[in-house]
Amino acid sequence: MTVAAVSTVHPDEVHDRLGRYVLTDGFKLVLDPLTSQGSWIVDARTGEKFLDLYSFFASAPLGLNARGIVDDPEFMTLLAQVAANKPANPDIYTTHYAEFVEAFARVLGDPELPRLFFVEGGALAVENALKTAFDWKSRRNEAAGRSPELGTKVLHLRRAFHGRSGYTLSLTNTEPGKTARFPKFDWPRIDVPAVRFPLDRHLAEVEEAERRALEQARRAFEDNPHDVACFIAEPIQGEGGDNHMRPEFLQAMQALCHEYDALFVLDEVQTGVGITGTTWAYQQLGLEPDIVAFAKKVQLGGIMAGRRVDQVPDNVFRVSGRINSTWGGGLVDMVRARRILEIIEKDDLVAHAAAVGSWFLAELRELEVRHAPVVSNARGRGLMSAIDLPDSGVRDDVVRRLRTEEQVIALPCGERSVRFRPALSITQDELAIALQALDRVVAGLR
Repeated sequence: MTVAAVSTVHPDEVHDRLGRYVLTDGFKLVLDPLTSQGSWIVDARTGEKFLDLYSFFASAPLGLNARGIVDDPEFMTLLAQVAANKPANPDIYTTHYAEFVEAFARVLGDPELPRLFFVEGGALAVENALKTAFDWKSRRNEAAGRSPELGTKVLHLRRAFHGRSGYTLSLTNTEPGKTARFPKFDWPRIDVPAVRFPLDRHLAEVEEAERRALEQARRAFEDNPHDVACFIAEPIQGEGGDNHMRPEFLQAMQALCHEYDALFVLDEVQTGVGITGTTWAYQQLGLEPDIVAFAKKVQLGGIMAGRRVDQVPDNVFRVSGRINSTWGGGLVDMVRARRILEIIEKDDLVAHAAAVGSWFLAELRELEVRHAPVVSNARGRGLMSAIDLPDSGVRDDVVRRLRTEEQVIALPCGERSVRFRPALSITQDELAIALQALDRVVAGLR
């Protein structure tokens, strides 16, 4: 069966029809949702296959049409039945909701973060993490005899991306076009001491950058007494340039949060669910967050919370209506997510991501040696990896040529980086194809 057989719109007409109503500045290909498989996207117009190292901005942990999903008629029938309605999960409960929450807790859960909240999308996940922190800090202040109006600010990093809605607009600062002309809060922002790889060649400068950032953080707490509710960071900054930070820096920031009675919040929307080689990136960084925001691979957004959040007995997880939404995450997404989590668990895909990711990074570093100084700063954890090119123009040319000449889809990030976000299920052979394509494209730049 082809796409044309189940749609009234021919693939060749998709961009024209959409362009009448919406901005169509994305990929020129048209996804064939029936014949695309795993890490291979099929263009419905031409039948051309593309190797996917993008996975819908790291949101497709099994790629497309994964085994265990589309080849299970009973599950596909269930998925269709659930999709017929969209109940309000926070108020009307179902067996499917309960099954999803239990699967989430088993596969992704942290016993130290037992409080769960679900919502639609990553930005709203971060929003509710911030609301949890604001409420917590206000109540902590009130209990200490201070004004409950304090606790209104969020300490965050330069080059961060935390979303495009409400509160998150005051945190995101990657490209001006994403936030300009929208009202924002003037919250304290500190430098990100991004690691330059190989680290042993750059350790002194990284340590100096960390010292400056920690001084800025302490000054922010001192200049805003009792008013900083939390510090938030991505364990690896994605859109901002795949910026890695040393565990020592993040641990020091966590300690400052404890010292100044602020929550330590991690945005794992992009780093979560195994792509870094552990279920959550914080698990390999020696961190103990109070709140973790998630989305993307989970198929819906949400937060895990605990630890110091529970120091306040009437926190947002205990008082009805403090945080809520109509759907609380879509039920059909929960049904799909439950099966995805079961497959991740059964196939041990987190360990797979760690193993093939380590191999891929080693190969990227070999490519860096062959093509220095054009390629530099190869870096990664698990399958979340990136390289740098001389400037944004060269980077954009490489991304374009990978797609148009080699049929490999990767993404730009930061000022001059190419990021790779394959599915957890990608094979070493498929990664080898991508490496060969990248090698040819970079060689062609000379």
